[in-house]
Amino acid sequence: MSRLKKTSVASVPPLQPSLDTEDTPSALFSPRDARHQLRELTLDTRDATLKGDPGPSEPASYQELFRRLSAARDTLPACYRDTFYQPLLTKLGELGPMRYAQLLQQDKKRRGAAGLLLDAAQAVLQNAERYEPTATDAFQEVVSDLFDGFLSAESRRGVSPPDLGILPPLVKWGRPEFGPYTWPVDATSSVLGLKAGVVSLPPSSASRGLLAWAALPHEAAGHDILDADSGLSAELSNAVYDQLKSSYPTLASYWADRIDETAADVLGILNMGPTSGLGLLGYLRGHNAAWGRSGPVLRREADFDEPHPVDVLRGYLASATVQQLLFTNRTAWAGLIEREVDADVNEKKLVVGGITVTRELAKASAAAVAHVLVTHRAAALEGHALGQIQNWRDDDEARVNRLAQGLLQGPPELPEGLLEGTYAAHLVAAAVVAGLTLDTDPHAVQSRMLSQLKQMHDANPVWSSLFVAYRGNVVPHYIYRPSRRAV
Repeated sequence: MSRLKKTSVASVPPLQPSLDTEDTPSALFSPRDARHQLRELTLDTRDATLKGDPGPSEPASYQELFRRLSAARDTLPACYRDTFYQPLLTKLGELGPMRYAQLLQQDKKRRGAAGLLLDAAQAVLQNAERYEPTATDAFQEVVSDLFDGFLSAESRRGVSPPDLGILPPLVKWGRPEFGPYTWPVDATSSVLGLKAGVVSLPPSSASRGLLAWAALPHEAAGHDILDADSGLSAELSNAVYDQLKSSYPTLASYWADRIDETAADVLGILNMGPTSGLGLLGYLRGHNAAWGRSGPVLRREADFDEPHPVDVLRGYLASATVQQLLFTNRTAWAGLIEREVDADVNEKKLVVGGITVTRELAKASAAAVAHVLVTHRAAALEGHALGQIQNWRDDDEARVNRLAQGLLQGPPELPEGLLEGTYAAHLVAAAVVAGLTLDTDPHAVQSRMLSQLKQMHDANPVWSSLFVAYRGNVVPHYIYRPSRRAV
């Protein structure tokens, strides 16, 4: 992450590696340990998915929803009251009971306007009514950090603020069948007049399923950023197509047509580092296992209308993106991710958009896409590249190692010496590193992570009583969608 720390990480010395850094991505685990533990984390994701906790139920009536929202005003920070809360309450008042009931009837599956309205309402109500208070505050801290990271003055110097979103999304729990998902600000603004998006996690993620937290950058640092800068997605899509059309003509349109999901994966890794890429693999495997696929493996085929690249391409893209990062040990991390994808591909065929491609072609095209998305100087960003605004450096990696060590054996609170200069993305990355360490209890690591994120949230001035103003289509974006062939 490119944000410059107030306290130099030089005061947080990195661990001394016990193995050659070309062979292992971390001093805390060996590649063999990581593979074993990643499987355990994957199965934990599967179990969390199968738990299926729906979270808070919908308000029973229009009158109940209006009453509960009316009582929630002062529970939000001042910067969200005029930009999110009041427009939402006003829109609900304009609808009235009859049109509200009609809206719910028209969108029975809650995938359109009714789903958006109710999710925005739940983002307010769950915070106000203290649903899962520790996990909710931790969740909000991570999402705020990921979004703010792209907008910080240090990172975004010379780049204009986003055209739409200037505030981090609000968070809520629910809809476990959707996994992590977001309503970006272009949806919330065009339909409800809100100036922030909404990010959702399955309720089971409040206590288990650590890898879902590593998937959050895809939403908050991916979709919500891409949709806040007008024209950015289209420009990146054109750049990818132009780069691939000569060397990889069979895949140029495939990648370009899926730019929103592809760029969201890349942005997530730029913000949270290599653990976001490795975590994504485990998360996808866990969902495939939960949805009746052939075990916890990455999908090698996808329907033509699937908006995400097929799983194995996302894996190779993650490896190639990590290789584009600016920290010393990137090759070891990229190699670990690539070997994990190779294990699921083996010599089996890949079917991409109805086209059979070789593993070598899949890797090469993913590397080309990663290079474009990290380095392309976008007009929508005043000639800057995504990799200039966000990246992962040795300072970040050193801090993550220290935080991971604390999550394994330190006190439950974040030490004062590490609190300054630590961001939520560091803590989530550290939890994944700790979870990859042999014989670690992932639930204990996740519990400590949540407590420390809550500690950071309580110190966040935006969520204090002060007014802190800052600059940070009705289709939700999902990190995962089960195949229609799944049983």
